[in-house]
Amino acid sequence: MNIIDPKIDNGRAFDWGRASDDYAKYRDIYPEEFYKRIIDRNLCIEGQKVLDLGTGTGVLPRNLYGYGAKWTGIDISINQIDKAKELSAGKDIEYYVAAVEELDFEDNSFDVITACQSFFYFDHERIVSNLYRILKSKGCILILYMAWLPFEDKIASESEKLVLKYNPNWSGAGETRRQINIPACYRDYFELTYHEEYDLYVHFTKESWNGRIKACRGIGASLPEDKISKWEQEHMELLERIAPQEFDVLHYVAMAELTKR
Repeated sequence: MNIIDPKIDNGRAFDWGRASDDYAKYRDIYPEEFYKRIIDRNLCIEGQKVLDLGTGTGVLPRNLYGYGAKWTGIDISINQIDKAKELSAGKDIEYYVAAVEELDFEDNSFDVITACQSFFYFDHERIVSNLYRILKSKGCILILYMAWLPFEDKIASESEKLVLKYNPNWSGAGETRRQINIPACYRDYFELTYHEEYDLYVHFTKESWNGRIKACRGIGASLPEDKISKWEQEHMELLERIAPQEFDVLHYVAMAELTKR
């Protein structure tokens, strides 16, 4: 399903379903520390019901499943949900194809709502009262984001430049450390009770880094196949010149916890 938002990529259409195979293979990359910090907040643990918004291929539910929470994941892309179901075989995780703006769960259904890499895609004015409604008393929204730091990591920087060569409209470049921005419409419903930002390194091979970049919005989700193929050839040639076979890329993580008033 094509998504068009004038605030993202200058309104260029993108479809995460087109990148589902690469997304599943190359974007399940969060280090153990990422998950530990969630659990240390006593979130997504046994006894809790958790709804994951924009679940993609189910990365969060699958990796936190062992901590005992009951997970439900939704995504607007049927391809992403199909891949999530395939990768979650044997796990009691419910997945639905649905837009966040159209949720119809019952009141007080969930203890926690998570949004990992997806929060800024939503129409917040439309969803905030509904998220409030389906959360239990003292329930919370946990917003998570991880990005590489191109101004401090040479490999990330050079890869970004190549993405922009093929897709100048891509607005995902140039990330710096920042606190997650919470739209003002949340203030009447939720209190920001916790946030943190921290650095970590993510390990890659040339192949997995190429796959990670290919699975980003600026390439796999938006370019035609012939351009993706040309980009991939040029990117692998670039990595042959500048990268060892295995390497770490500097990222930062931001998380914010909103508690229901």
